[in-house]
Amino acid sequence: MPTISPGPNPSSPFASWKVDHAGVRVEDIDTAITWYVETLDFRLVRRWSLGEKAFGWLSPAGSDGFIVELLGGFGTDNRISNEDLGSSIKLSFRSHLGFHVESVDDTIAELTRRGVTIISEPHDLGEVSRRVAFFVDPWGNLFEAFETFSV
Repeated sequence: MPTISPGPNPSSPFASWKVDHAGVRVEDIDTAITWYVETLDFRLVRRWSLGEKAFGWLSPAGSDGFIVELLGGFGTDNRISNEDLGSSIKLSFRSHLGFHVESVDDTIAELTRRGVTIISEPHDLGEVSRRVAFFVDPWGNLFEAFETFSV
């Protein structure tokens, strides 16, 4: 299997696919919307309910190209918490969202100032020319802040 893929493949039947959103489970949709808006400066794009299930679409402060879809009120029982990056990586079915930022150090400093739990301080991954750090929301959802650098 190749380790590096070729460029875009416009002849693929899936060539029109674009990443649009990722779902993040939270217990209380109102509390979650407030936290994402007030703590991460996300913008609420839309909110709706289907029976007992509640949903919210949020976009980052400076981008409309991606949505975090909050899924509230279901599927949060027996949630495993992310207390540090090492234990998080070992968990089955655990994933994260990555945010490309201008400065990982500045981003983590601001998140810390805002009371966000940081589970991995900024560090360099020379293999992929990235500086990375990880944080979690109050519901244990894992996020990565990363910047690229030249070697």
